[in-house]
Amino acid sequence: MFRTPLVIATALAVAFGLGILSSIYALRATVGFGAIALGPWTAFPTAQTVDADPYAKAHRARDGKLLLGGAEGLTFTAATDSGGRTLVENCRYEIEGITPPARLWTLHAADTNGNPLAGSRPGLPVGINAWSVLRTPDSSFAIRIASAATPGNWLAVPEGKAPFLLVMTLLDTPTAGSSGVIDLAMPGITRLDCADA
Repeated sequence: MFRTPLVIATALAVAFGLGILSSIYALRATVGFGAIALGPWTAFPTAQTVDADPYAKAHRARDGKLLLGGAEGLTFTAATDSGGRTLVENCRYEIEGITPPARLWTLHAADTNGNPLAGSRPGLPVGINAWSVLRTPDSSFAIRIASAATPGNWLAVPEGKAPFLLVMTLLDTPTAGSSGVIDLAMPGITRLDCADA
């Protein structure tokens, strides 16, 4: 008498459990659809718009982050260098090149969840922007990313071996609403050396 209801209850519990686990996995695996990759940099231009796919909307709801509107800007993230190797804190990197047209851009390091890295040592540069970067005569720039101080443009990361992300936000840029964003170029990320190599 209790066998049939027990089998049905077990089947429903397994189905709901697998459905919840697969949804959580899908939310962690991707920010959404419609990604644009420019070298190691990736952006989701529609993630913050009304036209966002359900996964992007779920990410917004879960993280509780206020994203830029389509006409306000575009955020690019990089988890690897231009050679495809994961960015780690004990290596030194150089970002070199130019950015797409924007009134202002900002660059900072973040953990793998997208939260800005808090500087372990106060007073070190944990962010850099278009107004403070030193440029060459052709308007290109080179920014060193390392835990130890370097001359010129320097972005500090903590001393450790954890992976991190680079987040570059282009503010008030025509590329945010442009379908020609694929033809644009982002600066390259070169690994210089690692502390344990």
